[in-house]
Amino acid sequence: MQYKRILLKLSGEALMGDRQYGIDPKRLAEYAKEIKQVVDLGIEVAIVIGGGNIFRGVAGASNGMDRVQGDHMGMLATCINGLALQSALEDEDIHTRLQTALEIKEVAEPYIKRKAIRHLEKGRVVIFGAGTGNPYFTTDTAAVLRAIEIQADAILKGTRVDGVYNTDPEKDKNAVKFDTITFKDVIEKGLKVMDMTAFTLSEENKLPIIIFDMNKIGNLIKLVSGEKIGTVVDVL
Repeated sequence: MQYKRILLKLSGEALMGDRQYGIDPKRLAEYAKEIKQVVDLGIEVAIVIGGGNIFRGVAGASNGMDRVQGDHMGMLATCINGLALQSALEDEDIHTRLQTALEIKEVAEPYIKRKAIRHLEKGRVVIFGAGTGNPYFTTDTAAVLRAIEIQADAILKGTRVDGVYNTDPEKDKNAVKFDTITFKDVIEKGLKVMDMTAFTLSEENKLPIIIFDMNKIGNLIKLVSGEKIGTVVDVL
């Protein structure tokens, strides 16, 4: 296997499926089955999931809400998604732990690095909720931070597009996809991969990011098995 331990970053919007908001149980079940295939290979899996399908702090702030309040609401939304994903994974007989940066002792463990690593070593999937626990930081930043802390081999960012393009492939049919690209080139070309805080943190710690289409069944298992799926962003 190409990876021993990965951090899978999923957007909250991905859980909506074809809905306008909320969680699509069918999409959730598909993700759980995909993740099970990876776990069955013996790869340790940690997950960070966004909350945009329920609430976005930035959107709330733009409508007059206090940004800090809005971001805390967004953090709680990631916990809701984390609980939903945990349930779906357990339906696939995968031992799962939800750890949150905000303490919600009745439903999740508080985030403790050593405990998270121990869970991973025992073959449990660990879901990290509530972002970093601080406002003004995105779940992308939380994903990079947690990946560094648990010493993941790479961040696998599942999106609705199959990689990084020179222009928006949903708007430009002539958009060109990159198979590999450096952090420096992404910045110079002004391409959107992650927010700059997350991206810089990943670059400084030489942590590769693989952008791929999570909604295409089979992509995740192909990626961890060494097939060239999506776009690899690295220091090389």
